[in-house]
Amino acid sequence: MIPLLPFFLSRHVLPATILILVPLSVGPITARATATPAILDTYSNDKQNAHGVDRLLFDDKGAGGQSHATQKSADGILQVEGELIPGRGAPAFISLVSLLTPDAKPQDLTGYEGVRLRVKNTKGLLSVQVASTEVQNFDYHTSTPIAAIRGEFQEVRLPFKAMKRAWSEQTVLNLNTITSINLVSFAMARETFSYEVDEIGFY
Repeated sequence: MIPLLPFFLSRHVLPATILILVPLSVGPITARATATPAILDTYSNDKQNAHGVDRLLFDDKGAGGQSHATQKSADGILQVEGELIPGRGAPAFISLVSLLTPDAKPQDLTGYEGVRLRVKNTKGLLSVQVASTEVQNFDYHTSTPIAAIRGEFQEVRLPFKAMKRAWSEQTVLNLNTITSINLVSFAMARETFSYEVDEIGFY
């Protein structure tokens, strides 16, 4: 069992390295990977992604913060909003985790170039993180922030090869070992955030 699933934001996202710890208990993880469909979630189900796995929303209370958020799905659109309230000496964060399988076994994404999503980030900083069983120190590969805009949804494509680790030696993301795709909202000071997503997957 893995008692903690920390989330790390790349130094390419913020000037300083940020360590975020999120409690997440998952089942045993093996080294075997399997092919993964191109669609991860269409948000047509109000609780589960397209792989039949519950969406997991984590806050920073375990790291001393007081952030809180709500998520709701209606008419195929996921809405996430809340307030980021950092603890002393730590960033604030809310993470929406989409496991690729209920038992968090690694999946094969070698046929894809990156993560694709249709998103409307209306307020705050939002990044995509790809969790891999090959990263043993939890310094996972993370994208640069998705720009906050008002108005229409935008399709964003985030290449795996452009995602970076924060403090570790930079390594190529092993696409045979992916367990989840995480949407991470974060801030160094107290602020509100909101975004909507109508589809996420791979291209």
